[in-house]
Amino acid sequence: MGFRYVFFRVFFEFRRKSGLLKRAFPVNPPFKKWISLPQWRTSAPAFFFHSRKDFPFSGQSSQVLKEKAERIFNGEVQFFQGEWKKIAAEDWTTNPSTGYQYDVNQHWTTIPDFHPDYGDIKYVWERSRFSFLQTILRYDAHFGTDSSEWVFAQIESWIRNNPINRGPNYRCSQETSLRVFNWTLALYFYRDAASLKEERFEQILFYIYWQLRHVRDNIHFSRIAVRNNHAITETLALYTAGLLFPFFDEAAEWKSSGKKWFEEEIAYQIYEDGTYLQFSFNYHRVVVQLLTWAISIANHHNEKFKDVVYQRAYQSLMVLTNSQDSISGQLPNYGANDGSLFFQWNDADFRDYRPALDALHFVLTSGNAYGGEFEDRRWFGLRASGKFSPLRIVDGVFTFPHGGIYVCSHKGMMVWITCATYKDRPQQADALHVDVWIDGKNVLSDAGSYRYNTKPELVKYFFGTESHNTIMLDEYDQMLKGPRFIWLDWSKALKAGWTADESRITFEGSVKAFAQVGDVTHTRKVEIDKTSRQITIHDQVTGAAGRRIRQLWHLNPSFKNLVSFKSTTSQRDPLLRESVKFGSPTYGVLEDVCQVEFQTQSNNISTQISFA
Repeated sequence: MGFRYVFFRVFFEFRRKSGLLKRAFPVNPPFKKWISLPQWRTSAPAFFFHSRKDFPFSGQSSQVLKEKAERIFNGEVQFFQGEWKKIAAEDWTTNPSTGYQYDVNQHWTTIPDFHPDYGDIKYVWERSRFSFLQTILRYDAHFGTDSSEWVFAQIESWIRNNPINRGPNYRCSQETSLRVFNWTLALYFYRDAASLKEERFEQILFYIYWQLRHVRDNIHFSRIAVRNNHAITETLALYTAGLLFPFFDEAAEWKSSGKKWFEEEIAYQIYEDGTYLQFSFNYHRVVVQLLTWAISIANHHNEKFKDVVYQRAYQSLMVLTNSQDSISGQLPNYGANDGSLFFQWNDADFRDYRPALDALHFVLTSGNAYGGEFEDRRWFGLRASGKFSPLRIVDGVFTFPHGGIYVCSHKGMMVWITCATYKDRPQQADALHVDVWIDGKNVLSDAGSYRYNTKPELVKYFFGTESHNTIMLDEYDQMLKGPRFIWLDWSKALKAGWTADESRITFEGSVKAFAQVGDVTHTRKVEIDKTSRQITIHDQVTGAAGRRIRQLWHLNPSFKNLVSFKSTTSQRDPLLRESVKFGSPTYGVLEDVCQVEFQTQSNNISTQISFA
């Protein structure tokens, strides 16, 4: 991780344990006013929209939106785009998965992210993001209703139950940043609402200020110790605050530093070919939406970022659209997937990436990526820069070597492969994983992530090699698992690329892996038949004498009749084993999947897979 990381973590822990960090984040700060409500209503800086009057949706019905809004009004919370749970109106600090209630008088610096008795803290954070407000804003825009009193009452409830810098909801600066984004959306949307009164406005503004102070004062934890989508979110929050709340004392510094750091994070985190350092499509979509927010709000203020921001944004679209199933709009469930979808201005399925990609595509090109427009782009203000040509989504082979992504789309079939050399922290042990999509169905799939804080055997399965369509040696993962999100002995791609002839399209890649076993090299060749829906996988392993090779395949049970396997080795036929394992389409959700496994003591195995 480097000297800078190690030095920062050591110093951070010293400050935390000595109490110096606690003193840097005060509780009970004196109340302050910056601007009156009438002044703000007439002079608020440009945002994506002026108020709800900018939305011409009234009278448009959406049963999905109506039912979702009614559940929210009824006190239900949707967790990670999956399960719903009813939560008491004033309860912002109980983990619904364990029943553990955090102490809101405890300073955030003394609260752990992970504790076996507390459960996964993300279950507490989810409601406090206030992403559910987006559904209510959409509901009012579409049905012509006014839910402003309910919305502001929700914000006031959070304020009552989450004193400044205390409790679990100050533990993560990214969550704090998202909360500020959503409160800001509500303030502007209900700008002229009778329910927005002076005292209410001043209180919300006071809490926005102190949450932004918290983000600024802890920004280097994300920029040095974490260095992923958290840093992008938080630096963007500072830039946004500098633009929209210029009356705050530190607004000019927040805007200048936030913009500079945001540019640095985009240049560092998105590789030159558009792949993303977290090796996760869900987290890449998070960054796509943050880029859409950033470029849109800069456009509204006639500001520009460095060219690298726009270039990496466009290259991101290249990677994601070419890794996308053209029928469902979904992508492989690649890498860690915590269910994040920061801005859902549509009724699409969580795994459908088209609305998010369309919004950024419009901002960059002024054109449509999918032949029509999605609602998302309207909520980002319809300010396009037109810096790039619209993308054309076509069949072919695509190579993104910096992130190790290799894709072939051919006549309704997509074969997607990962083969990376890591210069940044890997998420999952998934080298030479193969995803196959047939006519919109993810027939051979990645199992996903489930939860970050769960039983050790489930963490090993989902983040380890067994949940991927690749090989294992005995019970060994391709890399050695360290604490929490850390992998040791990172696998390394030696070669990877596509070739083609008249009858076949062929991928061949090799990786160094299984360092805990020895000097092991795994070479995989994937041959795609141009005239039939059939692929053949040849796996060759060197340096693993005496180890059992386990070639693994995962499919939804409903797709089992669409797939047939035929496997051979240079010696006797491999042992076939089928078992029921787990898949997780989104965070916290478990589904059954069929695991087909071929085992051999030989150093090679070939499997022909035919799709109906």
